[in-house]
Amino acid sequence: MSIKIAFFDAKPYDIAFFDAENKKYGFEIKYFESRLSFDTALLAAGFDAVCVFVNDHLDAATIDRLYDQGLRLAVLRCAGFNNVDLEAAKGKLTVLRVPAYSPHAVAEYALALILTLNRKTHKAYQRTRENNFRINGLLGFDLCGKTIGIIGTGKIGLTFIEVLSGLGMRILAYDSFPNAELQEQYGFTYADLDTLYQESDIISLHCPLTDQTYHMINEESLSKMKDGIMLINTGRGALIDSKALIAALKSKKIGSAALDVYEEEENYFFEDISDEVMEDDTLARLLSFNNVLITSHQGFFTKEAEQNIAAVTLKNVDAFFHGGDTSATEVK
Repeated sequence: MSIKIAFFDAKPYDIAFFDAENKKYGFEIKYFESRLSFDTALLAAGFDAVCVFVNDHLDAATIDRLYDQGLRLAVLRCAGFNNVDLEAAKGKLTVLRVPAYSPHAVAEYALALILTLNRKTHKAYQRTRENNFRINGLLGFDLCGKTIGIIGTGKIGLTFIEVLSGLGMRILAYDSFPNAELQEQYGFTYADLDTLYQESDIISLHCPLTDQTYHMINEESLSKMKDGIMLINTGRGALIDSKALIAALKSKKIGSAALDVYEEEENYFFEDISDEVMEDDTLARLLSFNNVLITSHQGFFTKEAEQNIAAVTLKNVDAFFHGGDTSATEVK
């Protein structure tokens, strides 16, 4: 019998890439626009696995409902798993993910955000579209000779360091598990967080969201940074305390910020709410700053990444049900 997959939070691009990859397997995939939650978990009745993304909820209640319906597998089409209650999943659901769909996609996007913020190309584009060719207010700075702090030296962080290597920047990095061999190989310097905060001109976040990293960018850490710091977040929204960020923007402690993620993004990101009133006052305030660039969690969004996500996700399903090795992708 064919394996049945309930695919939540499906977008047209998801369907296109997964249908193409599924020609290798012939799974029965049912695409649901709704996100997975305790209520929508009922839609998964009769399926063998659920496929979920970053804004789907695999909390204890949802996991219990899926388990009671006979499901034993949840495949994440992403690397992060902060939306999964792993304790609740033990002994009930096996959770498999895509550890490295395309580190280059996010790393290159982080650089694009830095260049856009610094040289204000988004503003220049809007001006010239209106036949305004003045360059007042578009002043940037040379990246060469500046210090950038990278928080997190996993696959994406290291790829970002590679991307930066030709720009002549001094690269500091922090990781909970520093690796001296990587430091030598990639040509950066590990530093403690206080040093990184104090010496960096730009800080870019590439660490996972955990209990330890939740709101790591807060009033205290911001106070240690240089005045006019540029802050980039392509990791997870809750790495930053948004209210502290707003205060630092107002006081000009932060000179500019680019956020591809936001801690309360699930009601907005990936959706079109252009004809609705923005009810999130914090997000609305962030959008009002002319030195803040917000994008809708698109750092991962390249053709190569989408192909890899589909390939690894469906390979995970096949391996789970046919006795293959899932040790490299299992979340424990």
